[in-house]
Amino acid sequence: MDNFYLILVGVLFILAISDLIVGVSNDAVNFLNSALGSKAAPRYVIMIIASLGVLIGATFSNGMMEVARKGIFHPEFFHFNEIMILFMAVMLTDILLLDMFNTLGLPTSTTVSIVFELLGAAVGLSIIKMSGGGETIVVNGIEKIAEMGDYINTAKALAIISGILMSVVVAFTIGSLIQYFTRLIFSFNFERTYKYFGAIWGGIAITAITYFIVIKGAKGSSFVTKESLEWIKDNTLIIIGASFAIWAVLLQIIMLTTKINIFKLIVLVGTFALAMAFAGNDLVNFIGVPLAGLKAFETYQTAGADDILMTALTGKTQTNTYYLIIAGLVMVITLWLSKKARTVTETELNLSRQNDGDERFGSSVFARLLVRNTVKLNNNIKKVLPASAVTAIDKRFDQSAAKTMKAKTNPMFDLVRASVNLTVASILISFATSLKLPLSTTYVTFMVAMGTSLADRAWGRESAVYRITGVLTVIGGWFFTAFLAFSAAFLVAVILYFGGKIAVVGLILLAVLLLIKSHLYHKKKSNGKGKDDDDEVEDDNIVEKCTNSVKKGLENIIDIYGKTISGLTKDDRKKLKKVKADVFELNADSKRLKANVYNTIKKLREDSIETGHYYVQVIDYLREIAHCLDFIAAPSFEHIDNNHKGLSENQIDELLKTKANLIDLFKMVTVIIDKNDYNQIPDVIEKQQDILYQLNQNRKNQIKRIKKEESGTRNSILYLGIINETKNLLLQTINLLKSQRDFIMYNKK
Repeated sequence: MDNFYLILVGVLFILAISDLIVGVSNDAVNFLNSALGSKAAPRYVIMIIASLGVLIGATFSNGMMEVARKGIFHPEFFHFNEIMILFMAVMLTDILLLDMFNTLGLPTSTTVSIVFELLGAAVGLSIIKMSGGGETIVVNGIEKIAEMGDYINTAKALAIISGILMSVVVAFTIGSLIQYFTRLIFSFNFERTYKYFGAIWGGIAITAITYFIVIKGAKGSSFVTKESLEWIKDNTLIIIGASFAIWAVLLQIIMLTTKINIFKLIVLVGTFALAMAFAGNDLVNFIGVPLAGLKAFETYQTAGADDILMTALTGKTQTNTYYLIIAGLVMVITLWLSKKARTVTETELNLSRQNDGDERFGSSVFARLLVRNTVKLNNNIKKVLPASAVTAIDKRFDQSAAKTMKAKTNPMFDLVRASVNLTVASILISFATSLKLPLSTTYVTFMVAMGTSLADRAWGRESAVYRITGVLTVIGGWFFTAFLAFSAAFLVAVILYFGGKIAVVGLILLAVLLLIKSHLYHKKKSNGKGKDDDDEVEDDNIVEKCTNSVKKGLENIIDIYGKTISGLTKDDRKKLKKVKADVFELNADSKRLKANVYNTIKKLREDSIETGHYYVQVIDYLREIAHCLDFIAAPSFEHIDNNHKGLSENQIDELLKTKANLIDLFKMVTVIIDKNDYNQIPDVIEKQQDILYQLNQNRKNQIKRIKKEESGTRNSILYLGIINETKNLLLQTINLLKSQRDFIMYNKK
């Protein structure tokens, strides 16, 4: 059995590396978003600063490792073989759960995940132990049969749940209030006002962040002595006062003698602090369980029996610094290479960005009701306030000046809001830590970001319902995380207990397969987007970008049309199902292009009114073509899926000829658009007329077949529908080509 348990320990550490990768992908949002969203520095600079914070924070995480050993359950009442099952269930569940949320792009709490996984696995094993008659334990010198309360630390679990509820509400409220008053002071044109108040605000912000580093870092560090911690605790006010004075004076000198923007300095210092806090506080979520498993194995080797109780896990232990450094390096590498980290980061940035555009989430009944009543409340408040006060407040929130200043960098939000995000999050986490309240850094940073975006009027009438729905989706995911983590770990622990070695091997293989499948899904999803994102294109390339979007759309359309006809004529259900998914993505792309029309037109030449008009026409026609394709692909799949009679040989021949001619026409169109040579449009129109004539003949042939009863009802409806939608597709394609020509010509003029 020694070899088997040694293998289990090895597997735990392999799973820990995987958990580090998926965990960092999820939690990078906590400390990167404010700096990335405000573009406080080039991405590589932000990443370097965050990496340093992660590395240093990893060495400060020693004190948190006890959570995995004894924070949720009482290890002295579990045997070695049971504790290994518990730890294995936790790690398998944690990897799959976090990876699922990363793939969906939803930030979740690794702290809540690990806590409820430990709780679920421990409850599962406790029920098994009690169902076998329980075991006799000694509590306060009295022998008794163990109950659930003896196995589980229920107080800790309840504290976590209350911490979740409090952090969500408090972080959102405090973030929105502080951002509102900060914006009143600085306005969006902060470059004019921060010279008067910048040093004071910077002193407050960096003092909060510095204190955050001290109490979060020193508390878990293996380098800081107990006496030093006591001194920090006794001299808190002196530390805060001295820090504020030093930073305020230093920042004022920097402002007077250099051109450095101190808001950028605040954001970068805050990024370092939160990155350090993440590694120091959350590293236990990834390697705490494997380290506890290693400690349990060492105890088992000493005793030589697998039924020994794990009393050794109740004491304090010093984590090997090398383990912490290696874990920190894995986190840094993941931070630089993980594409899923960017996906999760994009979700928060999308929900908090200042500008309008395509929204990731739809609207919900609750969001619409909330916005409607909020608008009424706002109107009533305006009636009560003096008109001069309302005008003065609106002036402070006027973004017109800020838009001209940030046109080149086009950040999601400005440095003022980024500094508030980091400062408020630092203060709240520091305050909760000083009170020994359990708190999720993910929940705090996310809800502060949402509160500041609301106060900054980023949730306008154009986007409020979508942003609120998005926030509710993320919050719902948080609570679902707790339920799912508990249930999944409970189930896995039971399977491992009764399934033994076979269950261990089977579940590990299943986890590997699910991770591979998730990676492939995310890779495909990422490849299908991102190249045309509005914020990645400079203003002088906007016409080229528009042209490439149209050309790419047309290439996708003819490819999907060809696959649809091919799948239908061959009764290939699998191919048609894939085509239906492709059409859905095509419609989503065309919808996104239409949603970004506003931002695109703003980037076009201001003296060309006609240019924007023709681009709007191009996008409208592209959207109509996508609809035509949907009305061809969906009925085709439904026809084959319902096992209806396939097409006749004559129908197949006619559709294949139409497909070939249509492919030739689209090739001509894409070549014209690619070369910007619109002299060939008459040839395309001639080709279009030939195809239209052919379609009319096909329609007449089908009517003859109906008269002769050679074709059934469903067959005829499908065939005539395809002919009609193909005709519409042709007409819209020529309209698109003409509008694209006018769009390019007017831009040249």
